[in-house]
Amino acid sequence: MKVLKGIGVSSGYAVGRAKIIKDAEIDINSCAYTTAQEELAKFQDAVSAYTKETRKLIESLNESAGKENADILNGHLVMVNDPFMLSQINENINSGKTAQQAVDAVCCGFYDMFAAVDDDMMKQRASDILDIRNSLMEILSGVRSESIEDMPRGTILIAKDFTPSMTSRINRDNVFAIIAEVGSVTSHSAILARAIDMPAVLSVKAATENIQDGALIAVDGSKGEIIFEPDEATAEKYEKLRESYFAEKASLSEYFGKETVTKSGVKKAVYANIGKPEDIDSVIHNGGEGVGLFRTEFLFMDRDSMPTENEQFEAYSTVAKSMAGKEVIIRTLDIGGDKAVPYLDIPKEDNPFLGYRAIRYCLDNKELFKTQLKALLRAAYFGDIKIMLPLITDTSEIKAAKSLISECEKELEARGAQFKKNVPVGVMIETPAAVLIADDLAKESAFFSIGTNDLTGYVMAVDRGNGKVLNLYSVQKKAVLRAIEMTIKSARKAGIPVGMCGEAAADAELIPLLVKWGLDEFSVTPNAVLATRKAICECE
Repeated sequence: MKVLKGIGVSSGYAVGRAKIIKDAEIDINSCAYTTAQEELAKFQDAVSAYTKETRKLIESLNESAGKENADILNGHLVMVNDPFMLSQINENINSGKTAQQAVDAVCCGFYDMFAAVDDDMMKQRASDILDIRNSLMEILSGVRSESIEDMPRGTILIAKDFTPSMTSRINRDNVFAIIAEVGSVTSHSAILARAIDMPAVLSVKAATENIQDGALIAVDGSKGEIIFEPDEATAEKYEKLRESYFAEKASLSEYFGKETVTKSGVKKAVYANIGKPEDIDSVIHNGGEGVGLFRTEFLFMDRDSMPTENEQFEAYSTVAKSMAGKEVIIRTLDIGGDKAVPYLDIPKEDNPFLGYRAIRYCLDNKELFKTQLKALLRAAYFGDIKIMLPLITDTSEIKAAKSLISECEKELEARGAQFKKNVPVGVMIETPAAVLIADDLAKESAFFSIGTNDLTGYVMAVDRGNGKVLNLYSVQKKAVLRAIEMTIKSARKAGIPVGMCGEAAADAELIPLLVKWGLDEFSVTPNAVLATRKAICECE
């Protein structure tokens, strides 16, 4: 049996027949140019039709995947109505291009621009632009890609890329898994696959060429493995794994609202990670006991200027109020690395993950940092907010940040603002440096939170986006496990709580070790809350 490897981005198992999905073949030069007025009218009609179709998909996604995931397609509607993009297409039409040629030229131009940036967020934007381009081209040409809504039961879909609009059209009753040649854990296709509970393996090299239409294949969405023409015993094994997976999911409802307590009576907490205020509904819906990581950088992205203090205050206080007194840990701005914010003019670096990012940038841009800190202090008046500092590698960075917080308290007091004093300040442990001086960091910190995604990359010296070394990017490696254990022991010795907000916090194989070592809080994606609670409750 031949096995293909990719990146497992959405858990689950499947056995089924392969179906290769190909893009519609559209000749952009097949239509003759009429007049600028007529071509503009064609384009405007296409945008209207695209908007109508996308709104239907958004309604469907709202029901199946929740508002926060449906917002991915809302983003497409914003992009297709972007004034600059529209003006570029109009300009191309006025210069003699047909509506098809104009859409193709402008969208491909934006695609090339975003795809060339070494940044996950920009590459995702490139994928979104391509999705919009393909949809508009199909509407303008009248040539549609093969429908994926009506696939027979037991289908496993394979494509070069699963765009958000494609993924949202999948009939979950009939399609058992998806496989694509591109994509990562953070891509929109991966996010939506997880939201609809669809096993997915991405970044499978030449999948559309190596897998034949109709071939029987087995898929492991956790390990990222695809088995060609499995024998009867293997096919039966994967079918049983699939059944067990869904039975396990169904059994999780009893853990909603239940305390997270091990068999020996030790209380733990299962929190959730969020990226924007709207995500809080999913935390509550899934029974999160708090927010272990609010990634504030998303408030700064997809806009032309920095959010004001009041805008940030509204976002943070909304989450604090919604959690009704439960703990909300908010990470200060973590930009640089794979997160670009163009208007901040962060210089391009050869090694951005080792450069001018996160706390380093914030301490060097004090007014920007103080604006965020003031918003956090004001929001803390309305709930149990804690401030978390990213990429700490030296105690001087915590001291400098706390000094700025003191300045902010004085300035807020001087202007008569409502705010909370002495908001707890903790740090993310995500570098070998932080692990090695964890005992010193603990003296300056109210809590620790272990960021296993970055910690794994830094400890193993691995770029998680590089498929050639992906086998080394694993939290199960001895060096990473040792770093985690050392951190937890340092926190416990210092008497401060320690949590984990990386993907490993939801790893069922790792959870018993984390419980044994004394991890207090597990912060996971909202839809992993109940499974994580169950795993902890089953520990001794």
